[in-house]
Amino acid sequence: MSTLADKGLKISKNALFNVFMGRAAKLLGKPFRAVLMLNEVADKLASEKSGKNKFAQLIDVMLTVVRLVRSYINGSYRQIETGTVVSGLAVLLYVLSPIDLVPDFIPLLGFLDDLSLISWFVGKFQEEISRFHEWEETNATTLLPGAEAAQTPMTPAAVAELGHS
Repeated sequence: MSTLADKGLKISKNALFNVFMGRAAKLLGKPFRAVLMLNEVADKLASEKSGKNKFAQLIDVMLTVVRLVRSYINGSYRQIETGTVVSGLAVLLYVLSPIDLVPDFIPLLGFLDDLSLISWFVGKFQEEISRFHEWEETNATTLLPGAEAAQTPMTPAAVAELGHS
C-alpha cells in the first residue's frame, strides 16, 4: 500500500502538475495576484480543519507554506531557493484549482489528492519549512510590532508598495 507522500510524488510527476509549475513561475512575478491567490488558499485550507489529526497537521504546515511564499514575495524572507518557492506555489495552485486529478466536488476523494501532493511537498522540503518557521518565530515581532506576523495577511496596499503587479 502506498503512502500519501508516495501518491503525492506520483501527482508531482504528472503533466497536469507541470502546468501548475508553469503558472506558479509566472505568478511569482506578479506579487499582487500571488497574494490574492495565497489568501484564497489559506481560506480553503482553514475551512477544512477538523482537530489536530495528521491531516490537520498537514494543513497547518501548508498554511506555513502560504506564509513562506507571502514572505518571499514581500521580500522579508529570501533564505530559500526560488525553485522551492515555485514548487510550493504550484502545490498551492493545485490545491486551489477545482480542476485536478480528482475534482474537489467528489466528497473526501476530492481533497485526498490535494493532501497527497501536500504530503509529498512537506516531505521533500521539510528542512526549508522548518527553517522558515524558526525564522518566523524569531522575526514576528520585528516585522509587525504588536501583531503576529504569521497571521497578518498582506493587504493590496502592502503589495502595491512592492512596485509590482
